[in-house]
Amino acid sequence: MPIYEFKCNACNKNFETLLTSSTQIAEVTCPQCQSKNIKKTISASSYRLNSSSSSIPAGALSGCSSKGGFS
Repeated sequence: MPIYEFKCNACNKNFETLLTSSTQIAEVTCPQCQSKNIKKTISASSYRLNSSSSSIPAGALSGCSSKGGFS
């Protein structure tokens, strides 16, 4: 389930919400003022690009994987 980031246009609060599908975005309300006047914002990525010549992002291979490969 993805975590979406929003900004409330009524009170300017930034908040995150865990949603099971994109159809639920219309149901999201601001936790501070309960307004539905919100905007989905662009989230920061969970990895950073390495400055070396590698095309694989740093940290991309350090996730929840076993040493034996696929499980």
